[in-house]
Amino acid sequence: MQERRDLLDAAAEFVDSGRFREELERLVAYPTESFSPDGRVALKSYLDEVIEPAFTAMGCTVERFDAWRGGSNSFLVASRHEDPDLPTVLCYGHADVTDGQAGAWTSGRDPWSLSDEGDRWYGRGSADNKGQHWINIVALRLLLEQQGRLGFNLVFLLEGAEEIGSPDLAEFAAEHAGLLKADVFIGSDGPRLAAGKPTVFLGARGGVSFELVADLRSGSYHSGNWGGLLRNPATTVAAAVASLVDGHGVIRLPELLPAGIPHSVAEALEVLDLAPNPGDPETDPAWGDRTLSPAERLYAWNTLEVLALGAGNPEKPVNAIPGTARAALQLRFVPGTDVAGMEQALRRHLDAAGFGMVDVKMGMSFAASRINPDNPWVSWAADSLRASTGRQATVLPNIGGSLPSFVFADVLNLPTLWIPHSHPGCRQHAPDEHLLVDVAREGLQIAGGLFFDLANAASPASTGTHRSSSTLTASSVS
Repeated sequence: MQERRDLLDAAAEFVDSGRFREELERLVAYPTESFSPDGRVALKSYLDEVIEPAFTAMGCTVERFDAWRGGSNSFLVASRHEDPDLPTVLCYGHADVTDGQAGAWTSGRDPWSLSDEGDRWYGRGSADNKGQHWINIVALRLLLEQQGRLGFNLVFLLEGAEEIGSPDLAEFAAEHAGLLKADVFIGSDGPRLAAGKPTVFLGARGGVSFELVADLRSGSYHSGNWGGLLRNPATTVAAAVASLVDGHGVIRLPELLPAGIPHSVAEALEVLDLAPNPGDPETDPAWGDRTLSPAERLYAWNTLEVLALGAGNPEKPVNAIPGTARAALQLRFVPGTDVAGMEQALRRHLDAAGFGMVDVKMGMSFAASRINPDNPWVSWAADSLRASTGRQATVLPNIGGSLPSFVFADVLNLPTLWIPHSHPGCRQHAPDEHLLVDVAREGLQIAGGLFFDLANAASPASTGTHRSSSTLTASSVS
């Protein structure tokens, strides 16, 4: 269809002309770090001066929920309702960024000033998530300019605290389910499988952190005078960790594992090629559960990682038994894992193994979700990406990392389609975060094609199949 081709050409020209870079430069200049009071002030300015005017210019109604219920998260909901008989899409992005880490960027780069080097635009938020949600906003704007209407109903939600765990997002969504009502969810966050592989992922692994702490005595005692008489907390904590996950990364406690891998998920992963990207570390074929394929280990199974392990002073050890040791762990998990009973399971296991002196301290937890890869919205999105790029889209049942996808899949009961516009090496959360120009260009074409197809081509919503398919949430396929 010529109109679709024209829209994709307009998207490419928007990047090639420098207009997208110019707008992204303005976005990056707001230091919207959600962990700090100053960052939340910058966040309000970002919503006031950039996001709200962008949506009102598109004829949207904008509702603001700043510091909702006095908490650390703020929400903006932009809505444009054209016809009750048209499908409604709920889009999502987050306006906050992680710590800018000023002073740690290469070549003296400023995290709040967009800088160019080759095919990269450097700046905090360029990839996570300002560049990605701005791609979708620009695509909507270009569609409106071309057609004079969207051809569907739009609800666009931005939150302000994803980088600190999306506090209150689930509660906000539940309370405002009517405002956020839609037929399908389309969000852009996280990376593609690879820079050159257009990707659709259908959810995210969850994560739960906890500490194992052996605080046995104040101070340290000479290892020659007391060795063999005093329990060593470092040895104890190391053994407690090893009772949960062995030295080859295999989880030993069954309660930390899912019941299995759904057939539709295994089938989707069979065709997945995990070829390394430039700059990726070399993977270890002997690490993890070797009864599973690498793709299954990464996307369909649980992993227990030790994030930190400490006792004494590793930089300057002394001949003394430390009094305290601790290990920080994180379980990345898929749907079907009993997270609610995890603390009790850990306690029972440690007690039975003779580690009653090791305390379990639970930390942050976020839920897992995925929709069924057989959901008709999935093939619709994959077909749209193929039409826009000329390449087969990679469909992942979920990404290995974590996003608040469960809010949209489980709380709002929506088919969740995540279409990322970044790549694995983008350095989000680290110095030198960047957006690849080619991925941004193609991402804008992909977003334009998706919205065009939603407006002009048959979709699961227009054929009446979305009501039953939308019930295929994480709980029904795990």
